[in-house]
Amino acid sequence: MTKIIKKYQFLIFCFLVSQVSICAQVMPRLYDMIQLQKNKNSVKQNDKEFQKAYQIMLSNADKALKYGPVSVMDKKEIPPSGNKHDYMSLAPYHWPNPNTKDGLPYIRKDGQTNPEVKLYKDKEYLPELCSQIFNLSLASYYTDNNKYANHALRLIRVWFLDSMTKMNPNMNFSQAIKGENTGRGAGLIDGRHLIKVIEAIGFLNQVSMIPEKDIKMMQIWFSDYLIWMQTSKNGQEELNAPNNHGVWYDALRMSISLFTNQKELANKIVLNVQIRLDSQMDENMQFPLEMARTTSLHYSLFVVEAFMKIAKMSEFTQSGLWNYSSKNGKSLKNAFNEIAPYLYQEKKWEGQQIKLFDFSEGLEVLNYGQLQYSCVKCKNYLNKYYTTYESSLPMKILF
Repeated sequence: MTKIIKKYQFLIFCFLVSQVSICAQVMPRLYDMIQLQKNKNSVKQNDKEFQKAYQIMLSNADKALKYGPVSVMDKKEIPPSGNKHDYMSLAPYHWPNPNTKDGLPYIRKDGQTNPEVKLYKDKEYLPELCSQIFNLSLASYYTDNNKYANHALRLIRVWFLDSMTKMNPNMNFSQAIKGENTGRGAGLIDGRHLIKVIEAIGFLNQVSMIPEKDIKMMQIWFSDYLIWMQTSKNGQEELNAPNNHGVWYDALRMSISLFTNQKELANKIVLNVQIRLDSQMDENMQFPLEMARTTSLHYSLFVVEAFMKIAKMSEFTQSGLWNYSSKNGKSLKNAFNEIAPYLYQEKKWEGQQIKLFDFSEGLEVLNYGQLQYSCVKCKNYLNKYYTTYESSLPMKILF
């Protein structure tokens, strides 16, 4: 039976790799390339509206030149597999049990991050790595300067491709709970940051600053990761998650399927997300499982952000999400209209929020809302926010 399963998985692998395509299909999917080119032209023409944003973006990229490279091999902990190439992290909201001598099994404190999580370097490295690769690639797109592209490629190769330092394409041991498991389906949420790497490769490809060989190798890595997502026990658990975890699972699947030119799968994912939207929203156009969290504004935004990313990517499929509405009247537009007034601070959030909310978290969602749903209040708020908090200006040249 085991041999049959392995043969089946190998056949899936061969099929997916055969679908991998490079060159023209590799492009950013979360941002409009026509608008980006207009923004790039405006920067070259010294348009005052974009100059400060451009300079801050360059400053961020220059700092990124000093970052890393980092690797999963840097961690001191050994994964249960015995292979340091495997990614490993702890569940952030689980703490030592005060009622047992050894502290096991860990207990949950929702919204309160156990500082022990930072001892597991993979979890600390991955978000920062993906952000820095994105910053460098964006700078290479706007400047046509290969120094940014070269460092982005160095970071990519060390984390994903070099045989001595690469991460194996799985998250079997992500967000483990000590005394309970060595990894779980919920741990796949760590992988959402990988979307930034795929977008970064798209930027690099648009200015011909990434070799086709590297694109092909990254497509194969992500094809392997997608196979693991869709066939592993942890992956199946996350597929069935009824909250933001399930939506982010589909957001990453969507990004990978487009990156590897699996258009049929991408279309099926959009249809699956339509079902998620209908099932996860209530009659008030809120998300009950997110409202039940101790940081409910953060998680309500978090799930809408994932839906919006999928909606943007769905523009490359036969099905759409921006203007989809279920028989029950559930829609992304209604979800956005419900949460937007809290993001542009016209209304005060009444749900539980034990941590001070960072309103910069909502900038991308407001930008999408401004463009897709003609939200004038979003536009006015964003202009004011950019003026007040200049560090957020690079967001402006993405939209």
